[in-house]
Amino acid sequence: MQFTKLHGLGNSYIFVDLFSESLENKSLSELAVAVANPDTGIGSDGLILVGPSEAADVRMRIFNADGSEAMNCGNGVRASAKLAYEKKRVLETSFTVETNGGIVTAFVHPDEQGMVHEVTVDMGKPKLNRQEIPLTAGGPADEQHVNKSVQTSPVDEPFTAVGMGNPHAVIFVDDIAQAPVVEDGPKLECASFFPDRVNVEYIEMITPQEMNFKVWERGSGVTQACGTGACAAVVAAVLNKQASFDEEVTVHLPGGDLHIRWNEMDRHVWMRGPAELICTGAYYL
Repeated sequence: MQFTKLHGLGNSYIFVDLFSESLENKSLSELAVAVANPDTGIGSDGLILVGPSEAADVRMRIFNADGSEAMNCGNGVRASAKLAYEKKRVLETSFTVETNGGIVTAFVHPDEQGMVHEVTVDMGKPKLNRQEIPLTAGGPADEQHVNKSVQTSPVDEPFTAVGMGNPHAVIFVDDIAQAPVVEDGPKLECASFFPDRVNVEYIEMITPQEMNFKVWERGSGVTQACGTGACAAVVAAVLNKQASFDEEVTVHLPGGDLHIRWNEMDRHVWMRGPAELICTGAYYL
């Protein structure tokens, strides 16, 4: 199996181009666990398949390091867009990407040699009602969950729930260095009131246009970056009146910076950030 390893801000994945490769009759979950293993595989946060789509220009499927399939991945979308454009699977600089969480639009920014190092993605509208996220506690299903606690929660902190293709629980902290990511992240990830599990973000507001960020990703644990999580963090900041609509917010993740803006008119979230090649090679199935 030919593969490409790319990363967005240190959030790395093994990519397989299904325009030229076939994984028919393979267990994709088992393959994701195998390639993600840093000792006996390649080492990554998971596996991403990029191939043909009946609904968009390309389709992206994401498998976490534990083999579970994700709905969406912001860093993965940017890297998938880079791969699709540079391999000429798409010919325009803007194109649609089908994910399990919906269709998003990518805008690549190629240099003079046609190489892509930065991608802007229209991530669409966030899901804010509890039933859409889904979140089965904390109040009525058709209402938002903004900086509230849940009585049966395994952690004490209130959180804001946001769906960005994936479910997210965003927690505000005064000092990002003291955020209990490893201690409380896995507890909230597997809380019974998140039936699909949840990504847990801790954010420290520096100014209304700047925040620090750490994440515990469902199925992967601590990662260097989470694109959908950064989008959810900015949405949560706006909902909590810590940031404003239409103002770009720089999100400082452990792996680098993303630039996120939530439009007030159409309520779409826009993400801009890097995507970089690490290596290519052959993996023996």
